[in-house]
This record gives sequence, C-alpha cells and structure tokens, in this order.
Amino acid sequence: MTTNSQSGTNVQEIAMGIFRINTPVPLPDGSLFSFNQYLVVDDEPLLFHSGPRQLFPLVSEAIASVMPVERLRYIGLSHVEADECGALNLFLAAAPQAVPLCGSIAAMVSMSDLADRPPRALADGEELPLGNHTMRWFDTPHLPHGWECGLMMDTRTHTLFCGDLFTQPGNSEKALTDADILGPSETFRNQMDYYAHAPQTAALLAGLAQQEPRTLACMHGSAWQGNGASLLRQLSVALSAQR
Repeated sequence: MTTNSQSGTNVQEIAMGIFRINTPVPLPDGSLFSFNQYLVVDDEPLLFHSGPRQLFPLVSEAIASVMPVERLRYIGLSHVEADECGALNLFLAAAPQAVPLCGSIAAMVSMSDLADRPPRALADGEELPLGNHTMRWFDTPHLPHGWECGLMMDTRTHTLFCGDLFTQPGNSEKALTDADILGPSETFRNQMDYYAHAPQTAALLAGLAQQEPRTLACMHGSAWQGNGASLLRQLSVALSAQR
C-alpha cells in the first residue's frame, strides 16, 4: 500500500504482524536507494530503525496507516547512524510511552545522552516479549561496522532484522523476494565497502545462521524469504574471500 504518492513511501506486511515501511530516495548520481523501517504490531509495538529525521513525516504517516503512532512502545536501532535513529526523538515525542531499544554498548556510549528518554538496553541473547512476538537480541560488534552494532530476531516468525547486511541498491519496489540478494548486495559493497572485516565476523555470522531465520528484514532493499542460515553462510564465505 502506497501511503504517500509523492515520495513513493509504502507499507507492506512481510511476515505475520511485521510490516516493511519503504521510501525510495534519489542519490546525487540520479539512481535510487531505499530506506526501510520495520513495524512489529503487537501489544507493545516496536519500530526497528526510526529512519533519518527528514523522513519522519513519511514514516509516521505510513505507521498511522497500520496503527496509531502514539501506541509505539519501543524504537529499536542496530547502531548509531542517522538512518537508524535520526528520527528517534521525534518518535519519542509522538509516542509518550515509547523508549529507545538497543544494545548495552549503544546505550552506554550514545543513547543515554542522545535520546530524550533513557534507553532499554538488551544484553546479548536477551529476549523481550512484545505479546505474540518475542524479540531476541544479538550483539554483533563491527558487523557490519560500529562497535555498538546489534541485531534482533522475532522468535515466532524467525524474522531476522538484519540491518545493513545484504544492502541492495535501487528503489526495492518488491517488499519480499526469494530471488538472489547476495549478488546485488556484494556488487554494491564492492563499490563502497562498509564492512569492518573484524576477526570475529565469521563467528558472528555463524551464530546468526544457527538461529535459522526464514525472513531477512533488510534495512536497504527488499526483505528476503528462504533458507536464511544458508544465505548468511554464503555471505561469510564472500567476506572471507576478500580478506
């Protein structure tokens, strides 16, 4: 469903109770790049990635097409970047009961100062029940970049909110695909490598693969469904080949 015809912002359900909010944004070279946020509708709703501050009107409009924005309980982020948490404080103002949700490092070094309300910090492996959904947090330092990085998975639908992993260029009109996303994401990464290539990267990807995700909720590009464990292992091989 398109929620703003001028920007092309749209919202579509990619798993039970989980909605992708997508806005295509033109780059200086004329190509398009997409910014996604993921809304988990439940007793205590979660928005993962706030989007940049300038996208707040579009993202909040899209949320309102599914549920009242003021019902949000958590605003989650993988790491501290504008597209992850630029609109965080605007959402905290719009949703009086909402709190930031992040890993312990992000809470300690950034969110306790940047956010207008104290964050809820999750430890590695900690689970957070939302109602029908339960989110499990994974510390992923330097995967793909900042030391405060972390990812989460809904244990009910096995949807992994994989942040910047598998970033794809383009406007990503298709919300959910089973086509190849590793190839396009690797081509994009080779043009501007945003991975830290830390010593523990392979081990972290192996740990995520053990969770056997069935849907990968990518921050940039189409979400993907299929054997997520296999795709994560393929990503690990591709990264290791370039070290």
